[in-house]
Amino acid sequence: MLDPSEILTRLDGISRGTVLQQYGCSRDRLRRAVAGGTIVRVRAGIFAVPTADAKVVAAAAHGGALTCAAALRAYAVWTLPEDDGAIHVWLGGSGRVHPHEGCACVAHYSPGTAGLGIAPLAVGLIHSYRCLGAEAFFAAYESAWNRRQLSAHDRKRIRRELPASARWLVDLARPDAQSGLESILRLRLHLLGIRLDCQVAISGVGRVDFVIESRVILEVDGRLNHASAERRHHDLRRDAAASALGYETLRFDYALLIHDWDAVLAAILPALARARA
Repeated sequence: MLDPSEILTRLDGISRGTVLQQYGCSRDRLRRAVAGGTIVRVRAGIFAVPTADAKVVAAAAHGGALTCAAALRAYAVWTLPEDDGAIHVWLGGSGRVHPHEGCACVAHYSPGTAGLGIAPLAVGLIHSYRCLGAEAFFAAYESAWNRRQLSAHDRKRIRRELPASARWLVDLARPDAQSGLESILRLRLHLLGIRLDCQVAISGVGRVDFVIESRVILEVDGRLNHASAERRHHDLRRDAAASALGYETLRFDYALLIHDWDAVLAAILPALARARA
């Protein structure tokens, strides 16, 4: 017969005692395992292995599943690094909060029944809009869609549960965004009334991130994409080929887009004016 710790490991490290009992773990066996230190009692009826994710354990102690930014990262969805550091917990539609030692959790109520572990991705995205704002939500949503992690049902649910004033973000989203930085750039320019053609294939150049006014190329570079001289040389060749065809290429990295937006606009707006001249 499997040890309770082995069963918990197969159940992502945390589970309810009633589930463990279905695998033959009596209450007495669970008590002995807790006393022996092979599992821990999170709260009444909830058990975990000692190596379980501390945020997941804290969320379970609070009464639900880990959600918001931490959940998005668990699904490997693109997120901005900044968050409040708190444990965000999905409690379903009407779950009960269980105060616990050191509790500084943020409770989220939304339709559904919260289990243990990580909240469903659609739920985490809904909560990210509330806590992280429109840009972070939009970038994460497009990232999840691009990774084929959102079904049509998920997308409808997210749109339905967002505030009515935010549903246009889902309508604007695309499944082919290659990075969160691209998503943020497109959203910001959309709000300025600037239309971009996305993921454009240019003969002799290749596929570029965005084109404005058929003449200005915008490329968005991640923090690690251009560490090598070989990669930098490749980009310079592409830019030269684009220039020969009459295009102007502007490149922006993470630091510029996130921390120096004024400098980005100061480059884009004159280039746009030149293209229209």
